[in-house]
Amino acid sequence: MIGIVPSLSRTSASLLALVVLLVALWLGAAIGETSIPMGVVAKTVANRLWDAGYGLDALDEGIIWNYRVSRAIVAACCGSALALSGVVLQSLLRNPLADPYILGISAGASTGAVGVAVLGIGAGLMTLPAGAFVGAILAFGLVSLLAMRAGRGHGAIILAGVAGSQLFNALTSLIVTKAANAEQARAIMFWLLGNLSGVRWPDVWLAVPVAVVGLIVCLWHARALDAFTFGSESAASLGIPVRRVYVVLIGTTAMMTAAMVSIVGSIGFVGLVIPHVSRMIVGVRHGLLLPASALIGAVFMIAADIVSRVVIPGQVLPIGVVTALVGAPAFAVILSQSRTVR
Repeated sequence: MIGIVPSLSRTSASLLALVVLLVALWLGAAIGETSIPMGVVAKTVANRLWDAGYGLDALDEGIIWNYRVSRAIVAACCGSALALSGVVLQSLLRNPLADPYILGISAGASTGAVGVAVLGIGAGLMTLPAGAFVGAILAFGLVSLLAMRAGRGHGAIILAGVAGSQLFNALTSLIVTKAANAEQARAIMFWLLGNLSGVRWPDVWLAVPVAVVGLIVCLWHARALDAFTFGSESAASLGIPVRRVYVVLIGTTAMMTAAMVSIVGSIGFVGLVIPHVSRMIVGVRHGLLLPASALIGAVFMIAADIVSRVVIPGQVLPIGVVTALVGAPAFAVILSQSRTVR
């Protein structure tokens, strides 16, 4: 019995998490500029997946399946990936203010996207998300080289990230100022603040594998992350291959962040705030903290996307505006309630 109770507890927690995620996805598909009954959403999914044969309005069915379901799934994947990246970086760097964009990835993605949209890099063969992904990887490569060159541990990564972000942000501003017309500048600004309006099923086939593989890799290293709580020297004394863990986990967070930013743009505060909220709920052990952060991040992002579609009738806000309006006060409350930030 002693061995069964924890197993049942973990199973119950997993089932509860799955139910919460499915309900959030359901609501994300039902609520929008035009609300659609949740029963219609369920029947649409049944028709598409199992050919159930329910008679539905073709317009409603098309909106749900081609637009809202894919959008909700990508939002969930994005929230999970950014939250996981925040947990890992805060633990590895031992910095509570670390977030996925500290590696310069968001700034590099912005430059790549602007280069494709405004300068026409790729001669029409490269899409805006592809350009953003290439820019993100280039920025991460530059930051990694700078950090290795400096060779001062955690501080080198942070400082190199700041330098890389400033460089690519300056390049983005230069391109937009010199080469973009008013319409292009507005479109780029909307994208930079986070935008799920253009998400479709091809984006799902990228976002889901990236989020799932990222979660698996992070969970595989959960005990190593626990050891890093006491510092890299303590982790090494416990038999943790410090350099290999750094390379694998930072590389994983970089790939997750680059993929998500390339799809939806730069969305702030998710990777910064969600890890702190998760620690308040489940504690600091990464075996629980990582899946909890992934779930909370997914639900939060779906909720933020719903708010972005309904808060102003007839207009869709950039989702990054919503996450910032919620995340900044939430982080201020967390800081004010903590005597010290660990």
